[in-house]
Amino acid sequence: MAALPARVLFGAAYYYEYTPEYDPELQPDERLKTDLDLMAEANFTVIRVGESVWSTWEPSNGTFDLDWLQPVLDGAHERGISVILGTPTYAAPPWLARQYPEITAERATGQRMGWGARQEIDFTHPAFRFHAERVIRRIAARYADHPAVIGWQVDNEPGLHLFHNRGVFQRFVDHLREKYGDVETLNREWGLVYWSHRLSDWSDLWTPDGNEQPQYDVAWREFQARQVTEFIGWQADLVREYAREGQFVTTCISYTRQGVSDDELAARLDIASGNPYYDMQDGLLLPDPTPDTHEQIWKTTGVWSMYQTADWMFSSRQEPFLVTETNAQSIGFAWDNRPGYDGQWRQAAWAHVARGARMIEYWQWQTLRFGAETYWGGVLPHTGKPGRTYAEIARLGAEFEKAGPLVAGLEPDADITLVYSTPSKWLMQKYPPLATPDGAPDGAAYHRLFDPFYRGAFDARRQVRIVHARQLEDLTPEEAVRRHPVLVVPALYVVDDAGLDRLAAYAEAGGHLVLGPRTGYADHEARARLTPAPGRLADAAGVSYDEFSNLHQDVAVRPAPDSPLRLSESAVATHWIECLNPTDAEVLADYEHPHFGRWPAITTRAHGAGRVTTVGTAPGRELARALAEWLAPSASHAWQDLPESVTATTGTSPDGRRVHIVHNWSWESARASVPVDLSDVLDGTSVPVGTVLALGPWDVRVLITATP
Repeated sequence: MAALPARVLFGAAYYYEYTPEYDPELQPDERLKTDLDLMAEANFTVIRVGESVWSTWEPSNGTFDLDWLQPVLDGAHERGISVILGTPTYAAPPWLARQYPEITAERATGQRMGWGARQEIDFTHPAFRFHAERVIRRIAARYADHPAVIGWQVDNEPGLHLFHNRGVFQRFVDHLREKYGDVETLNREWGLVYWSHRLSDWSDLWTPDGNEQPQYDVAWREFQARQVTEFIGWQADLVREYAREGQFVTTCISYTRQGVSDDELAARLDIASGNPYYDMQDGLLLPDPTPDTHEQIWKTTGVWSMYQTADWMFSSRQEPFLVTETNAQSIGFAWDNRPGYDGQWRQAAWAHVARGARMIEYWQWQTLRFGAETYWGGVLPHTGKPGRTYAEIARLGAEFEKAGPLVAGLEPDADITLVYSTPSKWLMQKYPPLATPDGAPDGAAYHRLFDPFYRGAFDARRQVRIVHARQLEDLTPEEAVRRHPVLVVPALYVVDDAGLDRLAAYAEAGGHLVLGPRTGYADHEARARLTPAPGRLADAAGVSYDEFSNLHQDVAVRPAPDSPLRLSESAVATHWIECLNPTDAEVLADYEHPHFGRWPAITTRAHGAGRVTTVGTAPGRELARALAEWLAPSASHAWQDLPESVTATTGTSPDGRRVHIVHNWSWESARASVPVDLSDVLDGTSVPVGTVLALGPWDVRVLITATP
C-alpha cells in the first residue's frame, strides 16, 4: 500500500476556480491567499482539488489549460498543506457531449439522459475513454511531481446510474456467453423455461427494461458493478504510471450508489475512501428518537447509522479508510437546512476516527453561490468570512494537530461481526420480501433485515465489524473464528453452496454463527433451494422451515422457559416470520400470538466446537438489544453502566496502545467511570482507573493507555 502520513489528515475540498475572484488571466488574488491562511490557522493538513472541472482543464477539444491549479498547489505547499488531486471524469464538458452525442448515457434502452447534471455519460464508450485518458494523462504528467500532491482521487462517487446503452448491453451478452458457454446452459441456469423465455440464440436475449426474471436481474446488476470497478481500476492504473513513490490512489465512494460493489471496487485502489453524510442536530441525539421504519439513504439519521456507515467503509478493505467528504454545514438542497449544534463536528469526526478513519475532509471549503448545491454549506458561508462552523472546525483541527499522530490508523474493536451481501441487496431491491405500509414493494428490504442486528448491537453498547461475504472466502475456519468470534448473517439470500459450507465449518471450528431471516434460502443464481431452509445449514442449526409470513403488525416475543435471553415486555418481532421447526435445537424465545405462537422465534444448537443460533424474524429494538447482550456478554470497551446518552468506542493504535473515545450525545451533562488507567490525549492529564469522567453537552473525550 502507498504510504500515508502518520497522522489523521484534516481538511476540505477546495475549489478556488469557483470563487468570484478567480480569473485564469490574473495572478493569484487575495482570496486564494486568505483561504489558504485560514486553512493553516485551522490546522488543515490536506485539501482535495480539481475533480469537478474538466471544462476548466480542457475548455475545448484538445486545448488544455493546466497551469491554473499551480498557485493553489504552491500556496498549499508553502503552508504545509498536502493535496489530493482528482481526475475530472465524472463531470464531462458540454463540448464533448456535443461532438460525441453517442456517449450520452441511457437510463433505459434508447432513452438518453438529459444534460445539465453530472455523470450523464456512458463511461464505457471508446470515444469517452479516449478523451478521458487524454485529460488524465495531461493532468497527471503536469502535477505528479509537485511536492504538495500526496494522493490521487480518480473520478468521484461512481455508480450513480445503470447504463442501458447498446454497447453496454452487447458486452453484457458477451459476458454471459463467456460465463455460460451456450444458450442451453443459460436456459437451464436461469430457468428460462418459465413463461416461455428459452433462448434459441444469443440474439434472443431481451434488454433489461421490462425484465421480470430474478436470475437475469442478479446477473445484470453484477455486470453493471463490474463496469464501474473496471472503469475506476482503469483510471487508477493510468495515474499510477505517473504517480511518485508513496502517492496513493483512491476514489470517494457513496456507499448506497446502485452501481457499486464496494469491496470489489476498493480492491483496485490503495485505500478505501467514502463520503459519509449524516443528519446533525437531533439526528445525533441519544437516546435515539429515530423510528425503526426510517430509511437510511445517501445520508443517515441516528448515531447508530453513522457508526454503521463508518464500519461499512472499514469493511471495503478490512483496513482503515479516508473520509473524503462529510458535513461542513447543512447538507442537501435548499429545502433542508440543519447545521450542527456546537460540538457535533467534533463528535462526528472523532466517531469516524474511532472506527478507523485516517482522514476527515469536509465538503467543501466555501459555500457555493451558484449551481445545484448553492445551499450545501461549506466551512465558510456565502460571505467567505469565518463564522461558527469555521470556529468549530478550527477547534477540531487543533485537536488533530495534537492527537492526530497518536490515533491514525486505529484498528477498531468488534464484539460482533455482521456479514454483508451486496448481491442479496441488489436482488431485494427489485424483488423484496417486504412491503411498505401501503403494500408496495419495499426496495429497502435488505437493510430492514440487516440493520436491526447492527442497531441492536449499538444499543447494547457492543462494537461491530462488517465483513463482506466474499471476504470470508480467504479465511480458514479457524482464522475466521479468531477474527470473528460471533458472526451474524442476516439476509444472505444469494449465496452458493460453498458459502454456506464455509459458515457451517466456521461454527464447527468454534464460532458462534447467527442466522438471520432469508439466509441460505436461494443459491448463487437466486434460485430457491429445494432443500428445507436454511439450506445446507439446516442440520447444523438443528432447525428448518418451509413456511414464512410477512407481518403487518409487530408480534410480541417472550423468552422460553429457562432461556438465557433477558427480554423486556417491549420485545417484538417485526416485518417477517420464518416458521421454524426445531429438530434438536433449543428454543430461546417464542412468539406470543394465537397462530405464530406454535413456532419459536429464536433457537440455538451446539455444533462441533461452536454454536448456531437461528433468528426467524427481523428483531425489534429491544429484542435485538437483548440478543446482542446474550451473544457478547461483555463489551470489549470495558466501560460499565454507561448513561443512555454515552458511548465508548475502543481500538488499538499502530503502536499497540489502546484508545478509548467517549461521547456524550445529548444536551445534558453526563458522567462515566473510567475502567482502566488512561491519559487524556488532548490535555495530557492522567485519568486513573475509577475516575468519574465528566462529559459536557455534545462532548468527546479521547483517552489512551500509557504503554502498549
